[in-house]
Amino acid sequence: MWRSLLLESTACLRQVAGTRFPYQRHFSSFYNLRSPVQSFHYRLANSLYILNARGPGFFLTHNGLRTYKKDTNSNVEFPLSPITVTEIKHYLRSKDIPFHDGYSCLHIPSIFTDSPSQSNSFSLFIDKTTGQFLCKDTLAEGSWEDLQDCLEVMQKEGKGFISPNILMPYAESVEEQEDRKREFNEVQGIWSSSVLFADLPDDEAQLIKTMFQITKISNATLKRFGVKLFKPTKSLVFPWVGGPDSSLKGIKLLSAQRTDGDKVTYNEATFPKLSSYYSLFGLTLISRMDSEVVLTGHELDCLAVSQATGLPSVALPRGVSCLPPILLPYLEQFKRVTLWLGGDIRSWEASKIFSRKLAMKRCSLVRPGEYQPQPLEALVQNKNLSRIIKGSIPASHKSIVSFKQLREDVYGELLNTDQVAGVKWTRFPELNRILKGHRKGELTVFTGPTGSGKTTFISELALDLCMQGVNTLWGSFEINNVRLAKIMLTQFAMERLEDNLEKYDFWADKFEELPLYFMTFHGQQNIKTVLDTMEHAVYLYDINHIIIDNLQFMMGQENLSVDKFAVQDHIIGVFRKFATNSSCHVTLIIHPRKEEDDRELQTASIFGSAKASQEADNVLILQEKKLVTCPGRRSLQVTKNRFDGDVGIFPLDFIKASLTFSTPSKGKHKLRKVAGKSENEEDVQLNTAASSKAEAKGGKAEKVTKTTKTQRTQKNPTNKNETIQK
Repeated sequence: MWRSLLLESTACLRQVAGTRFPYQRHFSSFYNLRSPVQSFHYRLANSLYILNARGPGFFLTHNGLRTYKKDTNSNVEFPLSPITVTEIKHYLRSKDIPFHDGYSCLHIPSIFTDSPSQSNSFSLFIDKTTGQFLCKDTLAEGSWEDLQDCLEVMQKEGKGFISPNILMPYAESVEEQEDRKREFNEVQGIWSSSVLFADLPDDEAQLIKTMFQITKISNATLKRFGVKLFKPTKSLVFPWVGGPDSSLKGIKLLSAQRTDGDKVTYNEATFPKLSSYYSLFGLTLISRMDSEVVLTGHELDCLAVSQATGLPSVALPRGVSCLPPILLPYLEQFKRVTLWLGGDIRSWEASKIFSRKLAMKRCSLVRPGEYQPQPLEALVQNKNLSRIIKGSIPASHKSIVSFKQLREDVYGELLNTDQVAGVKWTRFPELNRILKGHRKGELTVFTGPTGSGKTTFISELALDLCMQGVNTLWGSFEINNVRLAKIMLTQFAMERLEDNLEKYDFWADKFEELPLYFMTFHGQQNIKTVLDTMEHAVYLYDINHIIIDNLQFMMGQENLSVDKFAVQDHIIGVFRKFATNSSCHVTLIIHPRKEEDDRELQTASIFGSAKASQEADNVLILQEKKLVTCPGRRSLQVTKNRFDGDVGIFPLDFIKASLTFSTPSKGKHKLRKVAGKSENEEDVQLNTAASSKAEAKGGKAEKVTKTTKTQRTQKNPTNKNETIQK
């Protein structure tokens, strides 16, 4: 509590002194002159511009100009003393505080209200994993330490309750207050100018429903959930209603675009921004007597389930990407939770991950498949949604299973081979050809010569996935977070920002919206501390990809009597187990052994014993051929691929201005087919200028290639299979 008051006082002093800061940056104020509707048009148009510039699937909200505001949420720092549920229970008993043991939270009477009727309602929820609490009556929230401070003050002063204002964070600056007020006015302006479907002409309402493929959703259902239409952009408006007074706290706008094949692509924009948007759509229609709920990934699916089955249903605010722990108290009352998040493999994986937070014993999962698509599609196809929900399978399982239990999973992987392969890279298509995609639960070992650009390359590789919605956590022990963020921001903007400082805030605003987090460690660290932080981040932010740069910084010197290779094997085993149990992809950077400069690295070149390559699902090597007269030539080699066995190598060009790697264009390195025994088999050859001696060797190599069977991706590519021609 006293820490909060001190921070509040300090913030007030900084706010007063801020007006005289000599190096304060100034921003254009034209954005504030717009009306709420005009302002939304500007932001939506800007979002669509970024969508077109970055490709499909990349949609960022809140692209208007804003003043700089430091956001500390991107730094993941585990508490110095992690709390356990046993310690929480022991403390509550010592204070004579009654509690109920819930599924994911402990319930205690609220200490922030003096109403006798509410004092026994057990409306304050304490997260069993993190100790964070939420009071549903007053919406007061904080850490376990904050709750302890409040209880100590109550006991010392002999009070039965305490004001929730004591938990107020540091004071907002004038600019932050103006931003919040402007955002609230935008929400109110858009909501008041939107209309219900029942108030639209029948032909216009039918046209909008056809565009969103919700012709089976009745106007009565849309009205019951409060869904409106914002005519200027033809967007559906979903309200976020919350708080003791059930006031409007935010909105989500959904637009639809038809693509080739008569498919519909949906784009979302939230007010406030997505990181502060915690709306469980449909929660206001659920009574305290309901004991069953269907959890969906989208608002339209929630409407379909409610209309077709009559069951209580809610939609997650961020779809399948994240289940914020702050929402768990609102789901504590349900004895049965059915997760029907979508109809693809990604939704199925998210269902299994979310069920761990919700307590697996009460969760059932709807397995996606040909006859069980996502709820809205099932409604359009006139399927029986009640039967699908009743046929959901329990989330909990035993340690031993039979093929009968695995049969549907195997069929699902055979049916959805492209989705099972994982998320595709947009900047590295050649890597998609070999690895097929980025998959959860795998361990990737990455190595390369000293100074070859390992961190720079892997940062772009991770950024590519992060831009597609893969929640990413960076553990950079070699370089500090500021320098790493600078590299990634340059790669994100794909231009040298030092020469274009006027564009910094534009790109920084976009970069801030990415689901990207950083550990605050630097230098030597203990493996247990790092592992605790990773587990904390996976629970809190649903992290899907963790990068550790690099392994050598966790091989501490606190126990010199232990063999360093044994320590490394232990650390690799810990990461392997974590990746499997958490369904999280871990990329581990390991320095190679000292090799001669003219020798290419191999799998055996990885420092340590063979355990690193044995435990890894993928092994990637950044090869560098050093030259005297010009920069070295780099290439990426995949020497292990446990998914389907394909391995191979492809060249890379480094663009210094944007700090990015790219596959050389066909104009620079021509590709040609080499005839083999099979018409479908081809060999990609580099076409570069060479000496006559190299031509002779190339002709000999080509002759050998014609007499041997070639493969599209080679298990162990060697220089003998490369033909150099003039």
